[in-house]
Amino acid sequence: MKNRAITKDVQVALTPDGVLQDLLEGNTRFINQNSQATDNAALVNQTIGGQFPKAVVLSCIDSRVPVETVLDQAIGDIFVARVAGNFENVDILGSLEYSCKAAGSKLVLVLGHESCGAVKAACDGVELGNITAMLANIMPAVKQSADEVEGEANSSNKAFVAKTVENNVKLTIDRIREKSQILTEMEDNGEIKIVGAVYSLHTGKVNML
Repeated sequence: MKNRAITKDVQVALTPDGVLQDLLEGNTRFINQNSQATDNAALVNQTIGGQFPKAVVLSCIDSRVPVETVLDQAIGDIFVARVAGNFENVDILGSLEYSCKAAGSKLVLVLGHESCGAVKAACDGVELGNITAMLANIMPAVKQSADEVEGEANSSNKAFVAKTVENNVKLTIDRIREKSQILTEMEDNGEIKIVGAVYSLHTGKVNML
């Protein structure tokens, strides 16, 4: 049973590779319907005075991808930043920097997912209110995929959407490194890793890129 929250001493001893392995093992437990039992009351009490999460996950808002659930993580284990299309902006970057530099997390995981509605909307050039500006963040991935995938460059082409989901994760990671000197320096020093993955709605598996 998960009944002990991560302490500062435990967090300090963690490595980026070890944290990634831990998250992937949690995903395997989720897939196998073997998620750990959790004593939420104990974890709530232990984290009142502070938190020492091991990772921060940048994910989409999609209701089918509850991050803690699919990675089998509990209270105090991970930070989660969510925005439709799992892209970075100044607020997300600040949140990632806080998670790692200020709060000690060892891993940044950018997690896209299969059949992402925001990606599909970007592929189709949807324009609607504030959604238009939001989707502009995904357009670089759409344009890259148009050069890499045959067929129609819209959401009717499943291969095009899948490639755009992957490209969006990869380009987001590139921009995180480009825009955040703090995170880049931490990664260069081996203090953190910045990695990407795509979640399969069909299998529940987190597939690393």
